[in-house]
Amino acid sequence: MSRASNKAAAAAQANNIPLGITLMVLTTFVFAVQDGLSRHLASEYNVLMVVMIRYWFFAAFVIAIAKRNAGGLRAAARTSQPVLQTIRGLLLAAEICVMIAAFTILGLVESHAVFTCYPLLVAALSGPILGESVGWRRWSAIGVGFIGVLIILQPGMNVFNPAAIIPLVAAAMFAVYGLLTRYVGRKDKTATSFFWTGVTGSIAMTAAGIWFWEPMIATDWIFMGCLCITGVTGHWLLIRCYEVAAASAVQPFAYLQLVFASMIGISIFGEDVRANVAIGAALIVAAGLFTFWRERQQR
Repeated sequence: MSRASNKAAAAAQANNIPLGITLMVLTTFVFAVQDGLSRHLASEYNVLMVVMIRYWFFAAFVIAIAKRNAGGLRAAARTSQPVLQTIRGLLLAAEICVMIAAFTILGLVESHAVFTCYPLLVAALSGPILGESVGWRRWSAIGVGFIGVLIILQPGMNVFNPAAIIPLVAAAMFAVYGLLTRYVGRKDKTATSFFWTGVTGSIAMTAAGIWFWEPMIATDWIFMGCLCITGVTGHWLLIRCYEVAAASAVQPFAYLQLVFASMIGISIFGEDVRANVAIGAALIVAAGLFTFWRERQQR
């Protein structure tokens, strides 16, 4: 095959939207299973310990990927922004702990319904953090999404549960993490950010979680192994997804994680879907899809 043919084949693979969508759907399913496993384990053991073990496997995966790339670990770790990269890693580790705590308190359905607003928070914060312009249409979508969050939280109502704010805090943390990732991406490669995310998070969680170590029964070690495998598999699928298709084409399908997580919450953990949660989640998803569409139109 000629060099021109090889380039054409590579370009075709980089724009393989059907494959990208398939990989994104698989990614959301794997991450939903991961959330179900996290919910179970965190209800039996300390959250910090669960996240610590999960990060050990994640760091091993990141290091293995870095070793396979050109330049090895030294090239992956090289950055001119070590402070920001460290903050990113710490922020993501803290966000995971907060979100898993939300799973144990609120369940998968309600936690994911609120957390789904994070793309809207990214859009809202992209101006002050990245200096990007946000037009009135996207601000309107952000406002609609915020109404959806209020419908779920029901502030001022007798049924209001202050714990429902926990996944909202997690969403805000994840949004800032995403924006910082875009910011450091102006100078650092994706492989570098990925390396710092895994290694920094692993060090931080080990320092925090080792004090809460407790014996785990054999069955739960199996669940923990599955949790680690789904974490690595999900990240690999996500990386592969963005390699074969543009993010703007596949990102809307990331909302399927809400569907899959809700199915797991209802069928396995006996959760239910309250009317206000369903309505609020529908508004948030609609607003998020519109935001993605406007971003794609502008590009």
